[in-house]
Amino acid sequence: MDPSFEQIHRRDRVFAFALAALVGLLAWFSHAIIDLFAPSSGIVSVPTFIGQTLADAKRTAARLHLATTVITTATSDTYPAGIVSKQRPLPGSSVREGRRIGFVVSSGVLEHRMPDLRFESMREVALDLARAGLVLGTTTDAKSATVPAGHVITQSPSPLAPVQSHQPVNLVMSSGGARGGIVPDFTGMSIDAVRARAAKDGLTLGQIVWTPLGFGAPAHGIVVRENPKPGSKLFPYQTLSLQVSAGPHQSGYLIRQAHVLLTVPVPIGSTPDTRLHIRLVVDDATGSYPLLDSYALPGQKLTLTVSAIGTSSLEFYVNDHLISRTQLGFEPPAVYDEKPPKGTAP
Repeated sequence: MDPSFEQIHRRDRVFAFALAALVGLLAWFSHAIIDLFAPSSGIVSVPTFIGQTLADAKRTAARLHLATTVITTATSDTYPAGIVSKQRPLPGSSVREGRRIGFVVSSGVLEHRMPDLRFESMREVALDLARAGLVLGTTTDAKSATVPAGHVITQSPSPLAPVQSHQPVNLVMSSGGARGGIVPDFTGMSIDAVRARAAKDGLTLGQIVWTPLGFGAPAHGIVVRENPKPGSKLFPYQTLSLQVSAGPHQSGYLIRQAHVLLTVPVPIGSTPDTRLHIRLVVDDATGSYPLLDSYALPGQKLTLTVSAIGTSSLEFYVNDHLISRTQLGFEPPAVYDEKPPKGTAP
């Protein structure tokens, strides 16, 4: 019996569906083969943007049909301001066109002021370097007549120089050298000759008092007295104070010269770059007068020679707060009188 019209129609529909499925399968398989051997042009390998200016990085990304965004800015040890220092996704990553690339842009190399490490021990050095974000470089030893063993003589970079984070700091450390012994007799020598002799012998001179001795006095600049006395024991790093004649035609006040070492304090909440207003005021027989009015950084050391007349002191102010008062010299009032007070024996 011949198949009916309905059976033939059903068979044709099944054949059509099978043929369509076969064509779809062949199309999918051919597309997969093409993708395997010839990837789609919509896939991009992310290049390295690090080290480029932000403008150049954006132009490069645009040519590759990639979008960009600045995630944040941050200080950098390597890249100056405006340079891409990091990126996401990382270089070499495969992304589709239109993917957004995130940039971290440098706000500049972080700089500090070099702390003043002179006269500090290694423990103090380690603390100061850690606070400033610096690292210890090389250390060498040298003899010193003024700096005790184990303390800093000089440093590189020098105090207050601009430095970058993690920069190495090289130090010259004292291995000692100041020796004790017997105090030499400098009386009758000129102050210039004494200074030269002291430098040669590794002695440290302390306070120098210029004394007006009146008629019969030695010539100007001649040493008349020293402390400790000649022949006594001189301990390591002990200073030698001298009394020097102001000349045979001078009378009146005593003039003192003192070497002063001051360390600027580190206020709570300050940073290594905080500028502090400092003042040094001398108060002596002539009145009160400013010796120094300037600015300094926390931890900075000030070394200077102060000359003062008679009873005198040195006041140290930071941001108008009195930090210390140092007595430079004291003389009884009678020293300043050219004549003895009335009622006293001549």
